Amino acid sequence: MSRVALVTGGSRGIGAAISTALKEAGYTVAATYAGNDEAAKSFTESTGIQTYKWNVGSYEESKAGIEKVEADLGPVEVVVANAGITRDAPFHKMTPEQWHEVIDTNLTGVFNTVHPIWPGMRERKFGRIVVISSINGQKGQFAQVNYAATKAGDIGIVKSLAQEGARAGITANAICPGYIGTDMVMAVPEKVRESIIAQIPAGRLGEPEEIARAVLFLVADDASFINGSTITANGGQYFV
Repeated sequence: MSRVALVTGGSRGIGAAISTALKEAGYTVAATYAGNDEAAKSFTESTGIQTYKWNVGSYEESKAGIEKVEADLGPVEVVVANAGITRDAPFHKMTPEQWHEVIDTNLTGVFNTVHPIWPGMRERKFGRIVVISSINGQKGQFAQVNYAATKAGDIGIVKSLAQEGARAGITANAICPGYIGTDMVMAVPEKVRESIIAQIPAGRLGEPEEIARAVLFLVADDASFINGSTITANGGQYFV
């Protein structure tokens, strides 16, 4: 029986690439989404991956959604916390609403996703947790105090979970993508995109599939000694 993998924000962008790669590798995948019903339906039709709608910023919705996934597919043994949003603004213009929206989804959303699954992982003595952080959680970014704070916090989460889960066969690791050729990045003006690429020694944007391959590596049974680590995938743009 294949392992069940849950990917939050798993029907679009990097999340869709991760969900697809996991399915192709033999996992039974559940992908969550927050609001775009049409995109989720299209994703399921094209991949056969089941999608589930809930707000990761709500513990109650997350718990109920995870219970539904497990009732449909079986115990979740692999979690990829990928769901994230931006509400960019220079700090002096950032509103409390912009702060809390990003905190609730990108940081509290990781807690809400992992916490309901954690007891089952401990009981079964196996679990794989991957949190998708960001280059901007490592170096900061103008007009992203909220986003950078959450992505730095995500790294702290995995370092702590790694210590708590290791003896129970649970690993927790982070991936920090740089600039990836998602719809969001490709939608920015060409001159802006060119200025971003000029900062990347590799001379190009990353591909969502490259992040997905890093996830496959971390969730494999053979990766049990890699725990609390952060993989940077940014084309050499920033080193830690």
